[in-house]
Amino acid sequence: QVQLVESGGGLVQAGGSLRLSCAASGSIFSINAMGWYRQAPGKQRELVATITSGGFSNYADSVKGRFTISRDNAKKTVYLQMNSLKPEDTAVYYCLVVVGGRNYWGQGTQVTVSS
Repeated sequence: QVQLVESGGGLVQAGGSLRLSCAASGSIFSINAMGWYRQAPGKQRELVATITSGGFSNYADSVKGRFTISRDNAKKTVYLQMNSLKPEDTAVYYCLVVVGGRNYWGQGTQVTVSS
């Protein structure tokens, strides 16, 4: 079993920054892909960014140049540095960790950007 603990969400003004963290624990031999998704009220969950075990990253067009995903394999942790935040970034952010071909989701952390 894999457990994920997210942290770092909160309320920030437009133009501000936040850093999300997601730490994995449990029966983990190795972690494949890691990523972040978000879901705004009334909308479907959407991809924000992913990063492979080799460090290759992929971003949604809406966050390119503003968000940076990274991972610390020794700590089994994935991060999302969010800069130049906009009100439209307001959502619940979920981390995703792929272990042994199975997807595991974090509990979600609220990010609210005020205008």
